Amino acid sequence: MADFHGVFPYLVSPIDTSGQIRTDVLARLCDDLVKAGVHGLTPLGSTGEFAYLSHAQRASVVQTTIEAAGGRVPVIAGVASTSTADAVAQAKAYQALGATGILAIMEAYFPVADAQVESYFRAIADAVDIPVVIYTNPQFQRSDLTLDVIERLASHPRIGYIKDASTNTGRLLSIMNRCGDAIRVFSASAHIPAAVMLIGGLGWMAGPACIIPRQSVELYNLCKAARWDEAMVLQRKLWRINEAFAKFNLAACIKAGLNIQGYPVGDPVPPQAALTAEQRKAVEQALRDVA
Repeated sequence: MADFHGVFPYLVSPIDTSGQIRTDVLARLCDDLVKAGVHGLTPLGSTGEFAYLSHAQRASVVQTTIEAAGGRVPVIAGVASTSTADAVAQAKAYQALGATGILAIMEAYFPVADAQVESYFRAIADAVDIPVVIYTNPQFQRSDLTLDVIERLASHPRIGYIKDASTNTGRLLSIMNRCGDAIRVFSASAHIPAAVMLIGGLGWMAGPACIIPRQSVELYNLCKAARWDEAMVLQRKLWRINEAFAKFNLAACIKAGLNIQGYPVGDPVPPQAALTAEQRKAVEQALRDVA
């Protein structure tokens, strides 16, 4: 299985007013992130607005990211659907495009029992020959991955990672204790990345890394070197970005930050709204604080 670790920015999906993916902007962002030292790229995560994109738009985002990465770093493509068959089709398509891994997300309209949650993720992992990262974000999802389901999924030969955005760091430690090396944990921006690294995390997959990639990589390197005092000084500084990210709309915040930095990624996909002028100023201030 591929060795995923480190900082994986959750990429935005730049879209023009006609609905076309701004592939040139996305490619430049990906190239700059790789040059900044990130360890991988994750298109179609939460910050990528996967829930608001068409199949063609999603495929364009994934293909552009893979081409821009050029094999320099792994690309873990997000797969999400309310339908198991559709999720499987997406996973197969992204593997065919050259994705290094799949980030499996479950959407749900009606509540789904544990057995059906498990079967959804198993079906995705059964359909591909590349590693699968299972993702849970109970703040936004109607169905969650319970500890029992996670433990059972850890037995699948291609499910070796989880990204948990529950905000419950104790839950991460429970996953580690139950699953050992069978499933390894990535932090989300909802957690304190340095704290997750301290208890045994691999790194983090998060939107803020799009706008502070070098600082994020520096924090990761300090954690890997067990220079915890220095890591926490930097972590406290960078947490201002996480606070803004949590306070405002996910994609709107990161897109605003990228627009400020000279990447014309556009506004969030409707019906989401762009940040207000006052909110944008808060993001600008946060960026200045961590520069």
